[in-house]
Amino acid sequence: MTTVSAERLAAIFVEVADTLGDEFDLTAFLQMLTVRAAGLTDASAVGLMLADQQGRPELTAGSDVNVHRLQSFQLQYRDGPGLDAFRTGATVINIDLGAAGDRWPRFAARAARAGFGSVHAIPLRLRDQVIGAMSVFWTATGAGLATHDVLVLRALADGATIALLKERAISRSERLAGQLQGALNSRIVIEQAKGAIAERNGVPIDEAFQLLRSYARRNNQRLSELAHTIVNDQKNAPDLYA
Repeated sequence: MTTVSAERLAAIFVEVADTLGDEFDLTAFLQMLTVRAAGLTDASAVGLMLADQQGRPELTAGSDVNVHRLQSFQLQYRDGPGLDAFRTGATVINIDLGAAGDRWPRFAARAARAGFGSVHAIPLRLRDQVIGAMSVFWTATGAGLATHDVLVLRALADGATIALLKERAISRSERLAGQLQGALNSRIVIEQAKGAIAERNGVPIDEAFQLLRSYARRNNQRLSELAHTIVNDQKNAPDLYA
């Protein structure tokens, strides 16, 4: 068991929080988590898988190239401790990979060839929402996490989960704000086009809108794009009666 000072643990949590900034890089964030998790324990390597926005485990990272490939192997064959932790939301506790052939026939053999003897997997979970899993590997058979290490990694996994969910919420909010602003801008330019058509053709606003909409439909053109042309490019504005 590795004894982790409060100062070192606090520094890592600050690093997790600081990584979530304007220049957020998901791949770098996941890589940093695996390296720090491996450094906090006596583990030989740490791998991580993360679900995409639709809840499918798709992204992987590892503290070294070997375990990164092993994580990708799990996803390819849908077989392994990280996937079990992700699917069930429960921790997979200190499994001897040499005796896990019945449980994970493909993964256990692949992990043994990669030089690993034991594994422990922790879900990245907030209440009922599971967004990924962290797998901790040892080369020795029968090795595993002591109680202190379990608590440390559980805390790191929880902190990472909250940080990732916050980042996703911010991204969704920004996308929604952009969509709303785009809709508002389109509405404004359509109203401007209606006024311009009414004035140029001496027709009521309602009739001007019908002209605008009918032309867009006949020519398979977006209403907002047609309105923009009428308002901002009068030289190339179409004859709506054509």
